[in-house]
Amino acid sequence: MERESLLVTLILLLGGLAIQLFAAWPNHRIGLSASRQLERRHWFALWFPTAPALIVAAWLCGWALSQPDPVPGHVGRLIFIACVPFVVVLVRALARAACSLWRSPGRYAIATVGLLKPRIVIAPELPKVLDERALQAAFAHERAHLEHRDPLRIWLAQFVTDLQWPWGSAQRRFRCWLAALEHARDDEARAAGIEGVDLAAAVLGSLRFQLGNAGTGATLTGETPALPARIARLLQPLPETPPSREARGIVVIGSLFVALLLAVESGVAWGERLIAPLIAISGGNLP
Repeated sequence: MERESLLVTLILLLGGLAIQLFAAWPNHRIGLSASRQLERRHWFALWFPTAPALIVAAWLCGWALSQPDPVPGHVGRLIFIACVPFVVVLVRALARAACSLWRSPGRYAIATVGLLKPRIVIAPELPKVLDERALQAAFAHERAHLEHRDPLRIWLAQFVTDLQWPWGSAQRRFRCWLAALEHARDDEARAAGIEGVDLAAAVLGSLRFQLGNAGTGATLTGETPALPARIARLLQPLPETPPSREARGIVVIGSLFVALLLAVESGVAWGERLIAPLIAISGGNLP
């Protein structure tokens, strides 16, 4: 069998299994913090179940580096049958990601759209409904989305959530991140001089135009179920922002990079001892 074909098959099987196991893990409570830090924590929580799958894939790549091409022996049918559920999840996630790019988003009040070249779009009726201060608040919020390229981040977050289907905990992590995202952009707009009352008025005034699915756009209104808490928060004084802890994210990414390197080295050294029994269980054999 071709080495690359076997590698892809094993990544689908073992990597998919790793994602499903960690996606089922109950959501842990994320403590209160500044909105930007809270959004970052929810972002990492959303992606956390994929980290074990990346480590497994790196380990398998290390094993593949030590194998000849083609790999002698054969693989039993059981492995391919076991891969089917994970292939279904992957195809579903890819299809939904592709469809979201072509789906008509409906009617925006004001939103940031576009994955590679984001831009702000506004309904022609909105300036007739909002006063000047509320309209400025809406644009300040969307400029924050624009600076952070949030349409692309929302699209990626939905894709990684779909990779964890059908677990409801993954959807809850996605919704929590979306709510934290809107809070973070609200606070950025307010830190730039926008009054919370004006931003609340802009959000409520935009609701009447917010029809259809938001697709990959970052809309002013955000998720409807989270609106009451968001409006109440906007009517409170702007929370003090503690010093940013950018180093924590760097440590997490650096640790993952080191883990991937160690996984590759481990796969080269000991991968065959574990892969050969797995192939044997499936009804195949590797010399």
